[in-house]
Amino acid sequence: MPLPDLTLSLQFARFDDAARHRDALPRHRVARCIRHALERPAEITVRIVDAEEGQQLNREFRGKDYATNVLTFDYAQSPLVMADLVLCAPVIAREAREARRSLADHYAHLLVHGTLHAQGWDHETGEEDAEAMEAREIEILAGLGVRNPYR
Repeated sequence: MPLPDLTLSLQFARFDDAARHRDALPRHRVARCIRHALERPAEITVRIVDAEEGQQLNREFRGKDYATNVLTFDYAQSPLVMADLVLCAPVIAREAREARRSLADHYAHLLVHGTLHAQGWDHETGEEDAEAMEAREIEILAGLGVRNPYR
């Protein structure tokens, strides 16, 4: 079955160590991760930010005063998925180090995670929903050659 169409905008804020994050996120890999998680065509912007911008967005839109790994802003789910995914580079780098995972693999997980959120998946609505979303992430990541992030 062919993968859904994707119009992708990939943006990198200016920050220390941005080159390493660009290297871990070539456009074709970002598109592949997102397309494998899509259930329908999409227009998605992915923005890689520093801790300051990540914290500001999380505070402004979620009321939480810290930088988080990924924020999903979903605008439409049908007939076209329209969303912005904001990934916080320093948080992701720290999490990858702590989990002993490659930066590229951790980004793949969070791109899939954010894309599922953009389509209505939610792990914060209950244990059953969390387990279903986690299982779907593991399945998608396996298809991308990325090991289970929950082990």
